Amino acid sequence: MDVPRLLEAASLLVPEEVATENDVTVNDVWEYLTRDEWEVTLGLLEELLEERAEVHPLPLGFWQALATAAEQLRLERSAAWSHWRCYETRHGIIRADLTLTPADKARRKTPFSGAGVLRPMWDIGRRTPTGEPDLCVAALWAEFTPSMEPGGRATVRLAPLSPSNWQHLQPGQVITMHEDRTLAGTAVVVDIQRPPTPATAPQHPSPFSR
Repeated sequence: MDVPRLLEAASLLVPEEVATENDVTVNDVWEYLTRDEWEVTLGLLEELLEERAEVHPLPLGFWQALATAAEQLRLERSAAWSHWRCYETRHGIIRADLTLTPADKARRKTPFSGAGVLRPMWDIGRRTPTGEPDLCVAALWAEFTPSMEPGGRATVRLAPLSPSNWQHLQPGQVITMHEDRTLAGTAVVVDIQRPPTPATAPQHPSPFSR
């Protein structure tokens, strides 16, 4: 287990000298580690670092450390989420409100996992030389939604296979989801966060390497 990296991540928590009785500090994390309560430690860090990341983006190394720890504990969903956050740190964040087509009007009749497994195509406004929609692939992670059923609705995060094709996207833009040429869902972009620096070749698993 990469204890130094986990403690480095824990250092982002509330300092001991200013902590209240309800705050979680690096000493609390260390106490769990010394008792070999790895799953508790990892879950705690995931939750607290995610809250901090909403205000101040975290360095790639923190998410890599959590991904490594989750893989060693065989926590597949936690590992997948940490790798997803690695991808977003490098390429930016795309969030959208997605409504799936009802089962009686769609090809899909069954639910699918919300944990980045599905990699549908999206009509994001690009066109082929002949004027047809130029569909682009992006994996999908549904926030706080273990699975999505036909007709369901959720806020989703998208990880494009080719991020450069998505640079024109803006909040409020309507895009459509396709598992084939038929309409699988309609989404409204609600948040775009560009990466702070240009992404280089990935040095960790992406949503497309699983």
